[in-house]
Amino acid sequence: MNTGSDELDKAAVTGDSTQAQEQDPEQAAGAAQGLGSRAPEFVKSRRALHVSWQVGVFVVGLAVVGAGIVMLPLPGPGWVVIFGGMAIWATEFVWAQLVLRWTKRKVTEAAQRALDPRVRRRNLALTVTGLVIVGALAGFYVWKFGAVMPWTIQNQ
Repeated sequence: MNTGSDELDKAAVTGDSTQAQEQDPEQAAGAAQGLGSRAPEFVKSRRALHVSWQVGVFVVGLAVVGAGIVMLPLPGPGWVVIFGGMAIWATEFVWAQLVLRWTKRKVTEAAQRALDPRVRRRNLALTVTGLVIVGALAGFYVWKFGAVMPWTIQNQ
C-alpha cells in the first residue's frame, strides 16, 4: 500500500518542493508521520512498558468502541464514538491506522459524490416523492377516520 512517503522522499532528495506542495496537506502530514506507534520515546525504549502501554491503549479503545456500539440502537452519537475509539487504537496499532485512512478516504469520496448536482437532484426528487406519498396517506386516513387517534386513552 502506497502511503505517499516515496513522493516526499524524492522531493527531499532532489530539493524539488513543488512535488511535495502538490500533495494534499493531510496526506503529506500523514506520510511524514508514518505508520506505527506514537507512544513517547521513553515508553518505546522499554519492551515491558511498551507492551503494557499497548494493552492500555487497546483496553481504552475497546471501551470506547463498545460504548459506541451500545449507542447505535440507543440515543447517542454511536458512529462518532466508534470512530473515536478507532482513532485511539490508531495511535498505537498499524491495522487501525490503515482502517482509519481507508474510512477517511471513503467518507471523502461519498461526500464528493453527494455534492454532485445530478445526485442532489435525484435525492431531492426522491424526498419530494416520499413526502407526497406520506401526505397522501395521511390525508386518506383523516378523510376515512377523521382526526381521531386509532387508540383510546382511558382517564384515570
